[in-house]
Amino acid sequence: MNCLHRLIRFSLLAGCLVPALAVAEPVSSLPTIEHHRLTLELLPDSHQLIATDRVTLSGGAAGQTLAFSLAPALHLEHIQDVTHCQDPCEMAPELAFERDASPGRPEPQRVILKPSAPDRTDGVIALRFSYRGVVDDPPRDPRHLRFVTPSETSGHIGPEGVYLSSESQWYPDLEGSLATYDVTISVPEGWAAVTQGVPQSNPAHWVVPTRSEALTVVANRFVVKSRNWKAKSGQEIRLATYLFPDEAALADEYLDASARYLDAYIPLLGPYPFSQFAVVENFFSSGLGMPSFTLLGSGVIKRHYTQPYALGHEIVHSWIGNGVFNRIDRGNWVEGLTTYLSNYYYHELVGDEAQAREQRRLMLMGYAVYVRPGEEYPVIQFAQKHDEKDNAIGYQQAAMVFHALRQEIGEALFWKALKQIPERYLGKAAEWRDVERVFQDVAGRDLRWFFAQWIERAGVPEIEVTGFEVQPSAGPSGERNRLEAMVHMAQHGAPYRLAVDLEFVLDGGRTHRTRIHVTESRQEVIVPLPERPLAVRLDPGLHLFRRVARNALAPMLNLYVTDAQRTVLLPSDSSAQPSPFADIVQRIVAQEASKPELSRTTVRRPEEGSSAVPAGSVLVLGGPGENPAATDMLRYCGDRLRFTEQGFAVQGKLYEGPTMAVLLSCRRDDHPGSVVAMLYGVTPQALTRVARLLFFYGWQSYVVFHEGTVVARGDWEDRMSTEVRIETR
Repeated sequence: MNCLHRLIRFSLLAGCLVPALAVAEPVSSLPTIEHHRLTLELLPDSHQLIATDRVTLSGGAAGQTLAFSLAPALHLEHIQDVTHCQDPCEMAPELAFERDASPGRPEPQRVILKPSAPDRTDGVIALRFSYRGVVDDPPRDPRHLRFVTPSETSGHIGPEGVYLSSESQWYPDLEGSLATYDVTISVPEGWAAVTQGVPQSNPAHWVVPTRSEALTVVANRFVVKSRNWKAKSGQEIRLATYLFPDEAALADEYLDASARYLDAYIPLLGPYPFSQFAVVENFFSSGLGMPSFTLLGSGVIKRHYTQPYALGHEIVHSWIGNGVFNRIDRGNWVEGLTTYLSNYYYHELVGDEAQAREQRRLMLMGYAVYVRPGEEYPVIQFAQKHDEKDNAIGYQQAAMVFHALRQEIGEALFWKALKQIPERYLGKAAEWRDVERVFQDVAGRDLRWFFAQWIERAGVPEIEVTGFEVQPSAGPSGERNRLEAMVHMAQHGAPYRLAVDLEFVLDGGRTHRTRIHVTESRQEVIVPLPERPLAVRLDPGLHLFRRVARNALAPMLNLYVTDAQRTVLLPSDSSAQPSPFADIVQRIVAQEASKPELSRTTVRRPEEGSSAVPAGSVLVLGGPGENPAATDMLRYCGDRLRFTEQGFAVQGKLYEGPTMAVLLSCRRDDHPGSVVAMLYGVTPQALTRVARLLFFYGWQSYVVFHEGTVVARGDWEDRMSTEVRIETR
């Protein structure tokens, strides 16, 4: 099971966290479940389920004790040995069992039994579990300033909807099992249930013929629409939507987008692993991917979330994560590769190089903003996303590892190796070492150094051009009639083995680009040139994943959010304080309540008669008419911001009227890496919608709103690819 991710813009679902299992491949000496045949009745009004599960097991020693996981809230009525009969098999012998309910243990509660030794030569036994109980953990909003995880629940059955996942432990399971399923689901009249696989002639009956880590069931009052579709590859796939009545008109939009992404990724990854792909609407915030369907919250569905980083991301998970399984106890490579192919590479695939570069820029920015020096950890240690730092390392840094690998071994070999991952591991678990083995086999050379450097080492390169000179170069005949540049490169910390682009600025605006290789902390590189350059730029296309200093980024609200020292300056008159500002402050205070006091945001009003701006980053609420700090802020913004009687001007463009608002941030050269940000509305009403979603707009230097809708956004200068001028001698 995997998660839809965003890049903050990646962000409106940035994510999200998906329950994942630490899967071990079945070993012959360990008993595993081969198949579940489930009959499930869901009673939303009473939060109950009533179920039987006939499980087929194989492996293990004769008479070996078995320990099944099952939710503590479920009452297990009996277990029967049905090895020698088919349902209903009413006279099957019952087995004695115990429930291991030791308090304080972190492991799931276990059902322990010791069945008789099988007398079948294949060692297969079948057990039937009968159980019932309440599953009622209502979804809760995540406790984060930004939306980086879905709503939190271990499972819920209720009038608003049903969600049963691996975390619900709603059926008996054995650790390490990769099973197939046959499930019949009974729901109230007017409801429909969805699970993995494909529905049969009876829509309540589902068959899952491919091995899966776990089975997820959802149910609600869905309007169902489907089409039988043939991919360009010739593969036939059932596409479906399960949407609430209010969103049912969006079905064709999601079906068309599903077909578009499947046609894009089948040539890259091989045949689609399932017979169906469905888009299913959820009653709580989510962006979850399961084998053969994705579960998207209503807010997501309504926003037409068919973008590559949204629906495209979930479709890639059909191969990577839900087809080839992840072993998170040995590192999560799945989210990085899925992010690379969907959030990033899709833009390359359709020829949108400008947007591809923007995605590379966002990935560099995400790491620079959320991963502080000294707080890095190796990519191989990433398991699941709990915060933005995990996202920057496990999704963005890991994605760019694959970009670096593609540049290292070349286009043809990279895509050949990528396709072999599903070919070799479909229906099995894989880890980083398996990924390394595939690429090494296809490339035909040792790549251990590459994975040791990029996966097993904490941090990323810190590299810069410290200067360069131009000198004559001896031509082929010994004549000194050519030019070359001696470029001085520096890496901070232990050096990486890197390939990086240099772009020389020539007369008339022309450029000359070349790729160099750097391996030392201090290194001079000689580059032949066609003519005398004026300057050189490091990595102008942003292809190298590296640490960019905070003061090299364009100023933005996210630099405020992640600063170690933050202050909110309120309007001076509390009685005139608009409620949108109060809502922002209340949310910040509530979300920081669990933090140590010294790391919380300081909230105060400007000191009378003082023009001093507090140290660190500052968020000013209100304009000059209500907050004197807004006037002080103008000196940081220069001529980029100007207030008028009826509005404001940003970079000379006028925005006036009672519905206009602006969020903008300006660099503080007196506190490098910090910013002064301001939120201003011409009227309080102009800020009502903006205030609720303020921290979603953290990646631009300015965002202009009309009636709460973005009408303009952009950045002041960034210094991510610093230009170094020629040294005169």
